[in-house]
Amino acid sequence: MSLSVRDFEQVTFCNDEKTGLQAIIAVHSTALGPAVGGCRMWDYASSEEALTDALRLSKGMTYKASISGLNWGGGKSVIVGPASKKTPELLAKFGEFVNRLGGVYVTAKDVGIGSPDLKQIKTKTPHVLGIDGEAKSSGDPSPATAWGVYQGMKATAKHAFGTDSLKGLTIAMQGLGAVSFGMLEHLAKEGAKVIGTDIDPAKIEKAKKQYGITGVGVEEIYDQTCDIFSPCALGSSVNVVTLPRIKAKAIAGAANNQLATDEIGLEVMKRGILYAPDYAINAGGLMNIYHESMVDGGYNHDRAFSHIAKIAQTIDQILTRAKAENLPSSVVADRMAEERVKNARR
Repeated sequence: MSLSVRDFEQVTFCNDEKTGLQAIIAVHSTALGPAVGGCRMWDYASSEEALTDALRLSKGMTYKASISGLNWGGGKSVIVGPASKKTPELLAKFGEFVNRLGGVYVTAKDVGIGSPDLKQIKTKTPHVLGIDGEAKSSGDPSPATAWGVYQGMKATAKHAFGTDSLKGLTIAMQGLGAVSFGMLEHLAKEGAKVIGTDIDPAKIEKAKKQYGITGVGVEEIYDQTCDIFSPCALGSSVNVVTLPRIKAKAIAGAANNQLATDEIGLEVMKRGILYAPDYAINAGGLMNIYHESMVDGGYNHDRAFSHIAKIAQTIDQILTRAKAENLPSSVVADRMAEERVKNARR
């Protein structure tokens, strides 16, 4: 996905000398509905880096909402600075900027911004979602994301191995965060074998004790003989260096931006590896929060998770079309997302 400010409906630079606020709100598209996306606070090296991140994340949210069939557009915001710069006044001022957009953009939590911070932001705007503990809140998105990735992994397995059962399959899981532990619970119940790694050795030990995984070093994960490689940590893990080392028949994981470049998608296909596009398979968290505000009667866990299970259908549609058109699944997913946005604009 290429980036140009001209392709975005609105990019707002939020600066306030008194509080020290430096933020960017990027609204990519509202063709399907309000632009929804979390607020990230990060100590960016430059304003250019912050803008690039805001644009990339915002456009990604448009694609994620569209491919998931949600009536939401894509947006994202970033606040520039270290955590030590965060104050109630700064967050409230950011809330004022969000409110000035009149509901075009709705914010939520992301890296560096949690529920306590959202509460401060909400003192100045109602356009906030995902505050833990509030009435009708969708709560922690990790279990929902894990459930969706698990369902998408089963759909991928059906295309790769002829059955959606993961029993007896070996999964190489890169990263053992909250979403991964949710996935491990489902995988253990189904009888899958997991080889896992994380930069934190304590997480590997915890996963060993709770789910009986086999732990390996961070770099060793790429060299494991496995059926499915599951990137669940940082982005760009599938690149020109790592791809030749991956011995799996499928790639299906929770991480964002798994492919380092658009061209890698073609290389994945050439190697006969099936790829479940990241923003399609990991949309469970977004779908979960959708039920907080866009579904009559407010949030209902069972209804939300039933909806999230349909990620399996989405992955099936993408992989079926990719095979029929002889195209990388990453390209097909982009086209499907773009088609829905274009149809909404007619």
